[in-house]
Amino acid sequence: MMTRILHILDHSLPLHSGYTFRTRAILTAQQALGLEVRGITGLRHGADGPAVEEVDGFTFHRTPGAAQGPAGLREWREIGALADAIVALAREWRPDVLHAHSPALDGLAAVRAGKKLGIPVVYEIRAFWEDAAVGNLTTRQGSLKYRLTRQLENMAVSGADAVMTICQGLKDDLVSRGVSPEKIGIMPNGVDLTMFGEPVARDDVLAEELGIGDGPVIGFIGSFYDYEGLDDLIAAMPLLVERHPDTHLLMVGGGPMDEALQAQGSASPVANAIHFTGRVPHSQVERYYALTDIMAYPRKQSRLTDLVTPLKPLEAMAQMKLVAASNVGGHRELMTHGETGVLFTPDDPAACAAALADLIDRRAEWNSIRGRAREHVGSAHDWHRNANNYLCVYQTLLAQGPSSLMSTAA
Repeated sequence: MMTRILHILDHSLPLHSGYTFRTRAILTAQQALGLEVRGITGLRHGADGPAVEEVDGFTFHRTPGAAQGPAGLREWREIGALADAIVALAREWRPDVLHAHSPALDGLAAVRAGKKLGIPVVYEIRAFWEDAAVGNLTTRQGSLKYRLTRQLENMAVSGADAVMTICQGLKDDLVSRGVSPEKIGIMPNGVDLTMFGEPVARDDVLAEELGIGDGPVIGFIGSFYDYEGLDDLIAAMPLLVERHPDTHLLMVGGGPMDEALQAQGSASPVANAIHFTGRVPHSQVERYYALTDIMAYPRKQSRLTDLVTPLKPLEAMAQMKLVAASNVGGHRELMTHGETGVLFTPDDPAACAAALADLIDRRAEWNSIRGRAREHVGSAHDWHRNANNYLCVYQTLLAQGPSSLMSTAA
Protein backbone atom coordinates (compact mmCIF):
# COMPACT_ATOMS: atom_id res chain seq x y z
CA MET A 1 0.00 0.00 0.00
CA MET A 2 1.30 3.45 -0.92
CA THR A 3 2.24 5.86 1.83
CA ARG A 4 -0.50 8.44 2.27
CA ILE A 5 0.28 12.09 2.99
CA LEU A 6 -2.45 14.53 4.00
CA HIS A 7 -1.46 18.14 3.37
CA ILE A 8 -3.07 20.75 5.64
CA LEU A 9 -3.38 24.06 3.80
CA ASP A 10 -4.50 27.65 4.23
CA HIS A 11 -6.03 27.66 0.73
CA SER A 12 -5.60 25.70 -2.48
CA LEU A 13 -6.45 25.38 -6.12
CA PRO A 14 -8.63 26.41 -7.90
CA LEU A 15 -7.49 29.69 -6.31
CA HIS A 16 -4.31 31.01 -7.94
CA SER A 17 -1.46 32.31 -5.81
CA GLY A 18 2.19 31.59 -5.17
CA TYR A 19 1.01 29.50 -2.22
CA THR A 20 -1.27 27.30 -4.34
CA PHE A 21 1.30 26.91 -7.13
CA ARG A 22 3.92 25.70 -4.64
CA THR A 23 1.35 23.27 -3.25
CA ARG A 24 0.55 21.95 -6.73
CA ALA A 25 4.27 21.46 -7.42
CA ILE A 26 4.71 19.54 -4.16
CA LEU A 27 1.72 17.27 -4.82
CA THR A 28 2.80 16.62 -8.41
CA ALA A 29 6.34 15.71 -7.38
CA GLN A 30 5.17 13.51 -4.51
CA GLN A 31 2.77 11.61 -6.73
CA ALA A 32 5.63 10.99 -9.16
CA LEU A 33 7.57 9.48 -6.24
CA GLY A 34 4.75 7.01 -5.59
CA LEU A 35 3.06 8.73 -2.66
CA GLU A 36 -0.70 9.06 -2.36
CA VAL A 37 -1.62 12.66 -1.55
CA ARG A 38 -4.64 14.74 -0.65
CA GLY A 39 -5.18 18.22 0.76
CA ILE A 40 -7.50 19.75 3.32
CA THR A 41 -8.01 23.50 3.68
CA GLY A 42 -9.00 25.55 6.71
CA LEU A 43 -11.75 28.12 7.04
CA ARG A 44 -9.72 30.78 5.20
CA HIS A 45 -9.90 29.03 1.82
CA GLY A 46 -12.72 31.48 1.12
CA ALA A 47 -13.91 30.14 -2.23
CA ASP A 48 -17.25 28.63 -3.14
CA GLY A 49 -17.15 25.00 -4.10
CA PRO A 50 -18.07 21.47 -3.03
CA ALA A 51 -16.99 19.88 0.24
CA VAL A 52 -14.65 17.62 -1.73
CA GLU A 53 -13.16 19.19 -4.85
CA GLU A 54 -11.09 17.65 -7.65
CA VAL A 55 -8.70 20.13 -9.26
CA ASP A 56 -5.90 19.28 -11.72
CA GLY A 57 -6.16 15.63 -10.70
CA PHE A 58 -5.83 16.34 -6.95
CA THR A 59 -8.43 15.92 -4.21
CA PHE A 60 -9.01 18.77 -1.77
CA HIS A 61 -11.31 18.56 1.24
CA ARG A 62 -12.85 21.70 2.76
CA THR A 63 -13.45 22.54 6.42
CA PRO A 64 -17.11 23.49 6.90
CA GLY A 65 -18.45 26.39 8.95
CA ALA A 66 -17.11 29.75 10.04
CA ALA A 67 -15.30 30.97 13.13
CA GLN A 68 -16.86 33.80 15.13
CA GLY A 69 -15.72 35.87 18.06
CA PRO A 70 -13.09 38.47 18.93
CA ALA A 71 -9.52 38.27 17.67
CA GLY A 72 -7.64 35.51 19.44
CA LEU A 73 -10.72 33.48 20.28
CA ARG A 74 -11.73 33.42 16.62
CA GLU A 75 -8.34 32.03 15.57
CA TRP A 76 -8.48 29.40 18.31
CA ARG A 77 -11.87 28.30 17.02
CA GLU A 78 -10.42 28.12 13.50
CA ILE A 79 -7.73 25.78 14.78
CA GLY A 80 -10.35 23.61 16.47
CA ALA A 81 -12.58 23.41 13.39
CA LEU A 82 -9.68 22.42 11.15
CA ALA A 83 -8.37 19.88 13.67
CA ASP A 84 -11.81 18.25 13.87
CA ALA A 85 -12.04 18.13 10.08
CA ILE A 86 -8.59 16.52 9.85
CA VAL A 87 -9.54 13.85 12.39
CA ALA A 88 -12.80 13.07 10.61
CA LEU A 89 -11.07 12.74 7.24
CA ALA A 90 -8.15 10.76 8.67
CA ARG A 91 -10.42 8.16 10.22
CA GLU A 92 -11.89 7.57 6.76
CA TRP A 93 -8.82 7.95 4.50
CA ARG A 94 -6.14 6.94 7.06
CA PRO A 95 -3.07 8.99 6.12
CA ASP A 96 0.35 7.95 7.38
CA VAL A 97 1.65 11.50 7.86
CA LEU A 98 0.04 14.91 8.40
CA HIS A 99 2.00 17.56 6.51
CA ALA A 100 0.88 21.05 7.51
CA HIS A 101 1.90 24.23 5.71
CA SER A 102 2.07 27.67 7.28
CA PRO A 103 0.44 29.72 8.70
CA ALA A 104 0.70 28.50 12.28
CA LEU A 105 -3.07 27.96 12.48
CA ASP A 106 -2.62 25.00 10.13
CA GLY A 107 0.37 23.72 12.06
CA LEU A 108 -1.42 23.87 15.40
CA ALA A 109 -4.52 22.15 13.97
CA ALA A 110 -2.31 19.37 12.58
CA VAL A 111 -0.49 18.97 15.90
CA ARG A 112 -3.78 18.67 17.76
CA ALA A 113 -5.15 16.16 15.24
CA GLY A 114 -1.89 14.23 15.08
CA LYS A 115 -1.85 13.69 18.82
CA LYS A 116 -5.43 12.46 18.76
CA LEU A 117 -4.78 10.11 15.84
CA GLY A 118 -1.29 9.01 16.84
CA ILE A 119 0.37 9.87 13.52
CA PRO A 120 3.42 12.08 12.91
CA VAL A 121 3.19 15.74 11.94
CA VAL A 122 5.48 17.69 9.64
CA TYR A 123 5.11 21.46 9.77
CA GLU A 124 6.43 23.42 6.80
CA ILE A 125 7.08 27.16 7.11
CA ARG A 126 6.91 29.13 3.90
CA ALA A 127 7.18 32.50 5.66
CA PHE A 128 6.72 33.90 9.15
CA TRP A 129 3.25 35.32 8.82
CA GLU A 130 3.86 38.02 11.42
CA ASP A 131 6.57 39.40 9.11
CA ALA A 132 4.33 38.98 6.07
CA ALA A 133 1.67 41.06 7.86
CA VAL A 134 4.26 43.81 8.39
CA GLY A 135 5.15 43.61 4.70
CA ASN A 136 1.46 43.87 3.78
CA LEU A 137 1.09 46.91 6.06
CA THR A 138 -1.54 45.19 8.25
CA THR A 139 0.54 45.38 11.44
CA ARG A 140 3.88 46.65 12.68
CA GLN A 141 6.85 44.77 14.07
CA GLY A 142 6.56 44.32 17.82
CA SER A 143 2.81 44.96 18.01
CA LEU A 144 0.53 42.74 20.09
CA LYS A 145 -0.72 41.01 16.92
CA TYR A 146 2.87 40.48 15.80
CA ARG A 147 3.95 38.98 19.12
CA LEU A 148 0.88 36.71 19.37
CA THR A 149 1.38 35.41 15.83
CA ARG A 150 5.04 34.72 16.60
CA GLN A 151 4.04 32.82 19.73
CA LEU A 152 1.60 30.67 17.74
CA GLU A 153 4.43 29.90 15.31
CA ASN A 154 6.68 28.82 18.19
CA MET A 155 3.92 26.56 19.53
CA ALA A 156 3.40 24.89 16.15
CA VAL A 157 7.14 24.31 15.74
CA SER A 158 7.40 22.89 19.25
CA GLY A 159 4.49 20.50 18.75
CA ALA A 160 5.47 19.15 15.32
CA ASP A 161 7.59 16.02 14.95
CA ALA A 162 9.64 17.61 12.17
CA VAL A 163 9.87 21.10 10.69
CA MET A 164 10.66 22.14 7.12
CA THR A 165 11.50 25.64 5.90
CA ILE A 166 11.84 26.94 2.38
CA CYS A 167 15.25 28.50 2.91
CA GLN A 168 18.26 28.86 5.18
CA GLY A 169 17.17 32.26 6.45
CA LEU A 170 14.02 30.85 8.07
CA LYS A 171 15.94 27.91 9.53
CA ASP A 172 18.58 30.17 11.04
CA ASP A 173 15.89 32.32 12.65
CA LEU A 174 14.25 29.26 14.24
CA VAL A 175 17.60 28.05 15.54
CA SER A 176 18.15 31.48 17.11
CA ARG A 177 14.87 30.91 18.99
CA GLY A 178 16.22 27.71 20.49
CA VAL A 179 14.87 25.11 18.05
CA SER A 180 17.27 22.22 17.49
CA PRO A 181 18.77 22.42 13.98
CA GLU A 182 18.40 18.62 13.72
CA LYS A 183 14.62 19.08 13.82
CA ILE A 184 14.60 21.43 10.82
CA GLY A 185 15.00 20.45 7.19
CA ILE A 186 15.04 22.71 4.14
CA MET A 187 12.85 22.31 1.07
CA PRO A 188 13.91 25.16 -1.21
CA ASN A 189 11.44 27.03 -3.35
CA GLY A 190 11.46 25.46 -6.75
CA VAL A 191 9.80 25.03 -10.11
CA ASP A 192 8.43 22.10 -12.02
CA LEU A 193 10.77 22.19 -15.01
CA THR A 194 8.49 19.87 -16.96
CA MET A 195 6.15 22.86 -17.26
CA PHE A 196 8.83 25.00 -18.92
CA GLY A 197 9.71 23.89 -22.42
CA GLU A 198 11.01 26.16 -25.13
CA PRO A 199 10.25 29.81 -24.30
CA VAL A 200 7.17 31.19 -26.03
CA ALA A 201 7.94 33.36 -29.06
CA ARG A 202 7.47 37.12 -28.74
CA ASP A 203 3.94 38.16 -29.70
CA ASP A 204 4.47 41.26 -31.85
CA VAL A 205 0.74 41.96 -32.01
CA LEU A 206 0.50 42.04 -28.21
CA ALA A 207 3.62 44.21 -28.05
CA GLU A 208 2.03 46.68 -30.47
CA GLU A 209 -1.21 46.71 -28.48
CA LEU A 210 0.72 47.57 -25.34
CA GLY A 211 2.92 50.12 -27.11
CA ILE A 212 6.23 48.78 -25.78
CA GLY A 213 8.21 49.07 -29.00
CA ASP A 214 11.32 47.12 -29.97
CA GLY A 215 13.73 48.32 -27.27
CA PRO A 216 14.67 46.56 -24.02
CA VAL A 217 11.67 45.66 -21.85
CA ILE A 218 11.92 45.47 -18.06
CA GLY A 219 9.15 43.36 -16.58
CA PHE A 220 7.44 42.61 -13.29
CA ILE A 221 4.69 39.98 -13.14
CA GLY A 222 3.08 39.34 -9.78
CA SER A 223 1.27 40.92 -6.85
CA PHE A 224 1.70 44.60 -6.08
CA TYR A 225 2.60 44.60 -2.38
CA ASP A 226 4.53 47.39 -0.67
CA TYR A 227 7.48 45.13 0.20
CA GLU A 228 8.02 44.34 -3.50
CA GLY A 229 9.55 47.81 -3.91
CA LEU A 230 7.78 48.55 -7.19
CA ASP A 231 7.70 52.26 -6.37
CA ASP A 232 11.51 52.16 -6.50
CA LEU A 233 11.37 50.45 -9.89
CA ILE A 234 9.08 53.16 -11.28
CA ALA A 235 11.30 55.84 -9.72
CA ALA A 236 14.30 54.26 -11.46
CA MET A 237 12.80 54.55 -14.93
CA PRO A 238 13.74 58.19 -15.71
CA LEU A 239 17.39 57.43 -14.88
CA LEU A 240 17.30 54.22 -16.92
CA VAL A 241 15.73 55.98 -19.91
CA GLU A 242 18.53 58.57 -19.80
CA ARG A 243 21.01 55.80 -20.63
CA HIS A 244 18.72 53.68 -22.80
CA PRO A 245 15.97 55.90 -24.25
CA ASP A 246 14.03 53.08 -25.90
CA THR A 247 13.56 51.07 -22.65
CA HIS A 248 10.03 50.26 -21.45
CA LEU A 249 8.65 48.92 -18.17
CA LEU A 250 5.86 46.33 -18.28
CA MET A 251 3.90 45.87 -15.03
CA VAL A 252 1.59 42.84 -15.05
CA GLY A 253 -0.62 42.11 -12.04
CA GLY A 254 -2.39 43.96 -9.27
CA GLY A 255 -2.74 44.22 -5.53
CA PRO A 256 -2.91 46.65 -2.61
CA MET A 257 -0.41 49.11 -4.13
CA ASP A 258 -2.00 49.10 -7.60
CA GLU A 259 -3.68 52.51 -7.44
CA ALA A 260 -0.67 54.28 -5.88
CA LEU A 261 1.73 52.73 -8.40
CA GLN A 262 -0.41 53.68 -11.37
CA ALA A 263 -0.63 57.24 -10.08
CA GLN A 264 3.15 57.31 -9.67
CA GLY A 265 3.61 55.95 -13.19
CA SER A 266 1.25 58.52 -14.69
CA ALA A 267 3.13 61.35 -12.95
CA SER A 268 6.55 60.09 -14.11
CA PRO A 269 8.41 62.18 -16.70
CA VAL A 270 8.70 58.95 -18.69
CA ALA A 271 5.07 57.90 -18.23
CA ASN A 272 4.90 56.82 -21.89
CA ALA A 273 7.50 54.13 -21.12
CA ILE A 274 5.58 52.64 -18.17
CA HIS A 275 2.75 50.21 -18.95
CA PHE A 276 0.23 48.54 -16.62
CA THR A 277 -1.82 45.63 -17.92
CA GLY A 278 -3.79 44.73 -14.80
CA ARG A 279 -4.19 41.11 -13.84
CA VAL A 280 -4.11 38.61 -16.70
CA PRO A 281 -5.37 35.00 -16.80
CA HIS A 282 -2.72 32.53 -15.62
CA SER A 283 -2.92 30.79 -18.99
CA GLN A 284 -1.78 34.03 -20.65
CA VAL A 285 1.16 34.86 -18.39
CA GLU A 286 3.75 33.26 -20.68
CA ARG A 287 2.76 35.66 -23.49
CA TYR A 288 3.74 38.59 -21.26
CA TYR A 289 6.95 36.94 -20.06
CA ALA A 290 7.89 36.56 -23.73
CA LEU A 291 7.76 40.35 -24.21
CA THR A 292 10.34 41.01 -21.51
CA ASP A 293 14.13 40.94 -21.57
CA ILE A 294 14.87 41.52 -17.88
CA MET A 295 12.61 40.64 -14.95
CA ALA A 296 13.12 43.06 -12.05
CA TYR A 297 12.51 42.26 -8.37
CA PRO A 298 13.35 45.37 -6.32
CA ARG A 299 12.18 44.08 -2.92
CA LYS A 300 12.62 46.45 0.02
CA GLN A 301 14.91 45.51 2.91
CA SER A 302 12.93 43.93 5.77
CA ARG A 303 12.83 40.82 7.94
CA LEU A 304 10.42 39.28 5.45
CA THR A 305 12.58 39.85 2.39
CA ASP A 306 15.82 38.95 4.18
CA LEU A 307 14.48 35.65 5.53
CA VAL A 308 12.21 34.41 2.72
CA THR A 309 13.13 33.31 -0.80
CA PRO A 310 10.55 34.29 -3.43
CA LEU A 311 9.34 32.02 -6.22
CA LYS A 312 9.10 34.51 -9.09
CA PRO A 313 12.84 34.89 -9.82
CA LEU A 314 13.14 31.11 -10.15
CA GLU A 315 10.23 31.00 -12.58
CA ALA A 316 11.85 33.78 -14.60
CA MET A 317 15.20 31.97 -14.74
CA ALA A 318 13.42 28.76 -15.75
CA GLN A 319 11.89 30.70 -18.65
CA MET A 320 15.34 31.92 -19.72
CA LYS A 321 14.80 35.49 -18.57
CA LEU A 322 17.50 37.73 -17.16
CA VAL A 323 16.92 38.61 -13.52
CA ALA A 324 17.85 41.80 -11.67
CA ALA A 325 16.98 41.83 -7.97
CA SER A 326 17.63 43.82 -4.84
CA ASN A 327 20.43 42.58 -2.63
CA VAL A 328 18.29 41.18 0.20
CA GLY A 329 18.83 37.84 1.91
CA GLY A 330 16.04 36.03 0.11
CA HIS A 331 17.46 36.95 -3.28
CA ARG A 332 21.05 36.14 -2.33
CA GLU A 333 19.99 32.54 -1.61
CA LEU A 334 18.65 32.22 -5.17
CA MET A 335 21.28 33.83 -7.36
CA THR A 336 24.94 34.77 -7.67
CA HIS A 337 25.65 38.36 -8.65
CA GLY A 338 27.17 38.65 -12.12
CA GLU A 339 26.79 34.95 -12.89
CA THR A 340 23.10 33.98 -12.77
CA GLY A 341 21.73 37.52 -12.50
CA VAL A 342 22.54 40.88 -10.95
CA LEU A 343 21.93 42.28 -7.46
CA PHE A 344 21.59 45.95 -6.53
CA THR A 345 21.24 47.95 -3.32
CA PRO A 346 17.64 47.77 -2.00
CA ASP A 347 15.52 50.90 -1.44
CA ASP A 348 17.68 52.82 -3.92
CA PRO A 349 16.12 53.73 -7.31
CA ALA A 350 19.46 55.04 -8.63
CA ALA A 351 21.17 51.72 -7.85
CA CYS A 352 18.30 49.86 -9.50
CA ALA A 353 18.54 52.01 -12.63
CA ALA A 354 22.32 51.59 -12.83
CA ALA A 355 22.10 47.80 -12.47
CA LEU A 356 19.46 47.55 -15.18
CA ALA A 357 21.37 49.87 -17.52
CA ASP A 358 24.61 47.98 -16.98
CA LEU A 359 22.86 44.68 -17.70
CA ILE A 360 21.43 46.09 -20.92
CA ASP A 361 24.98 47.13 -21.87
CA ARG A 362 26.08 43.49 -21.46
CA ARG A 363 23.81 42.22 -24.23
CA ALA A 364 26.61 40.06 -25.67
CA GLU A 365 26.62 38.09 -22.37
CA TRP A 366 22.87 37.61 -22.10
CA ASN A 367 22.78 34.09 -23.49
CA SER A 368 25.51 32.83 -21.16
CA ILE A 369 23.88 34.45 -18.10
CA ARG A 370 20.51 32.94 -19.01
CA GLY A 371 22.09 29.54 -19.57
CA ARG A 372 23.86 29.56 -16.19
CA ALA A 373 20.66 30.66 -14.46
CA ARG A 374 18.60 27.89 -16.04
CA GLU A 375 21.27 25.35 -15.14
CA HIS A 376 21.25 26.57 -11.53
CA VAL A 377 17.47 26.17 -11.33
CA GLY A 378 17.75 22.65 -12.71
CA SER A 379 20.44 21.59 -10.26
CA ALA A 380 19.16 23.25 -7.08
CA HIS A 381 15.48 24.15 -7.52
CA ASP A 382 13.80 21.37 -9.53
CA TRP A 383 10.82 20.01 -7.61
CA HIS A 384 11.12 16.51 -9.02
CA ARG A 385 14.67 16.27 -7.67
CA ASN A 386 14.18 18.08 -4.36
CA ALA A 387 10.99 16.23 -3.42
CA ASN A 388 13.18 13.33 -2.32
CA ASN A 389 13.99 15.45 0.74
CA TYR A 390 10.42 14.92 1.89
CA LEU A 391 10.74 11.15 1.54
CA CYS A 392 13.71 11.12 3.91
CA VAL A 393 11.74 13.03 6.55
CA TYR A 394 8.63 10.86 6.19
CA GLN A 395 10.60 7.62 6.31
CA THR A 396 12.48 8.72 9.41
CA LEU A 397 9.25 9.54 11.25
CA LEU A 398 7.47 6.37 10.15
CA ALA A 399 10.48 4.23 11.09
CA GLN A 400 9.86 5.21 14.70
CA GLY A 401 7.00 2.71 14.61
CA PRO A 402 3.24 2.77 14.04
CA SER A 403 1.12 4.26 16.79
CA SER A 404 -1.42 2.16 18.59
CA LEU A 405 -3.72 5.19 18.63
CA MET A 406 -4.12 5.17 14.86
CA SER A 407 -4.77 1.47 14.73
CA THR A 408 -7.64 1.86 17.20
CA ALA A 409 -9.11 5.04 15.70
CA ALA A 410 -12.62 4.46 14.51
